[in-house]
Parts: sequence; C-alpha cells; structure tokens
Amino acid sequence: MRRPSPWLVLVVVLLGILLLREPRLRRIDDVFLRWFLQNSQAQLPPAQVALVEITRQDFRSLPVLPASGTGVEETASKKTLRRAVTPLEYALFLQAAMIFQPAVIALEPIVIWRDRDKDQEQVFIDQAMRVPKLLVGMELGDKGARDVASDDLLSFSQVTGPRGGLAEYSGISHRPDDDIRLISTPGFTNLPADRSDQVRVPMLFEYRGEVVPSFPLQAVLLWLRATPGEVKIELGKQILLPNGWKIPIHRDGTATVNPVAEGSVRRLTLDQLLLAAQEHEAHRPPTIDLAGLKDQIVLLRIADDPLQPPNIFSTAIATIQDNAYVRPARPIYDWLIVLAAAILACFLWMLAKSNLLLIAIALSAGYSLLALTMLSASRLWLPTFLPLALLWFLVLVRLFVPERAAK
Repeated sequence: MRRPSPWLVLVVVLLGILLLREPRLRRIDDVFLRWFLQNSQAQLPPAQVALVEITRQDFRSLPVLPASGTGVEETASKKTLRRAVTPLEYALFLQAAMIFQPAVIALEPIVIWRDRDKDQEQVFIDQAMRVPKLLVGMELGDKGARDVASDDLLSFSQVTGPRGGLAEYSGISHRPDDDIRLISTPGFTNLPADRSDQVRVPMLFEYRGEVVPSFPLQAVLLWLRATPGEVKIELGKQILLPNGWKIPIHRDGTATVNPVAEGSVRRLTLDQLLLAAQEHEAHRPPTIDLAGLKDQIVLLRIADDPLQPPNIFSTAIATIQDNAYVRPARPIYDWLIVLAAAILACFLWMLAKSNLLLIAIALSAGYSLLALTMLSASRLWLPTFLPLALLWFLVLVRLFVPERAAK
C-alpha cells in the first residue's frame, strides 16, 4: 500500500490557507454566489424603493408637465435631451416625482453641469428646494480644490473595531456645486476597484479620519429619519440601525447584497414617470398607478452610462429593506473543508485515476446542489470555490504528477 505523502498534505493545507487569506481569490466565491442566486427560485416581496432610469428613448421625447409656475415646462417643451442630462431634465424629474410624495429622492449621477447649461441651474435649484429629503451623489478621491471639511459631512460617532480595512480617502474628486450641496445630503458612490463586483457594496468609508456612509446607506438613513449619531457600528460585524435592523458588514465596510432583491425594486423610465405625473395632474385614469411611491425611496440613474457605477445601489437598498442578507457559513466550516482535503490527500494514491475522476465529478455536482439548496431555503451560503479548488487540485496532481515525484 502506498504511504501518504506528507509533502502533498502540507501543500494542500498551504493552498487552503492561501485561498482563505487572499482577497482576490476569495472574490471568486462572490462570482459563484451571484450565479447561484440568479439560478435559485428565491423571491422577495416588493421593496420600498423605485428606480427611475433615463434612457435614450426618454432623450428623444419628453412629455410636457402641466404648468406649475416654475417655467420648467415651457423651456423643456422647446428642447430635447441631447448628449447629457441638463438641469432642466433633472428639474422635470423632481417636479414629477414630488407629485407622488416619496420620502426620499436620490440622484445617483453626480450633478455637474456643462458650462453652457449653467444658466439653467437655478431652475433645478428651485425644484430641489421643494424636496424634503434630497440625496445627491458624490465621489471620494484624493485631495483637491473642491474638497469638503470632514466637519461638514455626516459621520458616525459610535464606531468600534479596527478601521484598517476601510477604504480611505482624503478628498473629493467629483461633487455638485455648493448651492446644490447645501440644500441636499451627500451620498458617496465609490465602489471597489473591481467595477464588475455585483455582490459586495460599500456601506462605509473613512474620510480624513471620520467614518462616513455610502450612497445606499445614507438613502436608508434618510428614509428611516435616522441620523448617523443614532447608528452603532461594529466594524467587521454589523451596522445597528435605530429601528433595530442589523446590516452585516465585512472588515472592509462592504455588505453582501442579495442580487435577488433586484427583482423587488420597482423600475420605471423617466418617460413613464412624467406621463403618470401628467395624468395625475389632469385627473385622468393612470396608465401606470404610481400611488405606491408615497413614502418610498425614488432613485434616479442614467441607463447605459459607462461613467456611472453598475446598477447595484437600488439592489443594496432593497436588500436592507427586505432583510434579505445572505449569511455566510461560519469560519470553522472553511477549516473543516481544508481538513477534509488534507485527509483526501493522504489516500490519494490509493485511488485509481478513473475512480478518482468519477468521485470528483460526483462530489462537485452534489456539493453544488447542496449549496444551492441551502441558499434557496435559508439564505445560507456555503463556500464553493474553496472545496472545488482543493478537490480538483488533488485530481490534477493524481492525473499528471508521477508517483515517484510525489514521494
């Protein structure tokens, strides 16, 4: 009988530790998670958030709202959207959204105007001042001429735990003008360096030594009528909101959102919103009933804009509202997988190559089915990349490494 190779066992253990400790490798597990969630049968109730997207079709045909004394409709009726959203179109959106009395209106695009649109900015400001709770996007970065003092931003005072994992910034790279900033609440739209990440969304950042909320977290705080001073944060564990809700967070301040929650977000185009507002003002039967927008969060974004982050913020908000978090398995589960792989390495050379290949295929399929079942039934996520990587590493060793070289 072939004796176990201690070197192979050691390599397996070291490989397992590398997979557990390297963030870029663990991110692969997020890819598995998103795929499994998209193929699960889970459904969530409708969330209290609506996503309004400006599309190219909206650019070509904007309906005219009834007169409201603001001068918006007369000007907008003579122009259509060209290559960028102007203050007039933002003003139209605010005017239409306010008819349905949402609790929060959030603008994901950073409202920075072109020089030729500056003369229209006052029209937008006049509408923005009528919004009780307006959230505008900002982007953190390095120090610059348009920075804001940390005392002028909302920050959390009850923070415990190590801050080393948080993304740190010393300045603001993009933000609206002061006239807009002073009548609104900022929400920071930075995402991890990997812009394709659709599972982890930042909840917290560190700005000049202060912990500040991200765009989706600030939207929820405004919706709950909560202030950062009422929020308790345990870095690496959770964010405790004043109403008792708990947002699980990782050491880097990100939260794992549930992609299934994307289906619980009500989605509209700007054209549909403006048409519904026009029908409401004219007391006509609605083509689309938007009465449910009252006391909700209405979020505006530009569809298919490469300069914007991926469409993830509305999903993050819906995940928080529906309490639809995916719970990862306890860390000890990872080490049990490494232990199981090390035990398999001890008996690797006792298995025929053909038998091992069949066993690996069966184990991979069975484990994937188990992970999908646990995810659909209880939102418990079993690590998938770690066991599959270790298992197929051993298969490759058995298939291609000569027995003499493995001694």
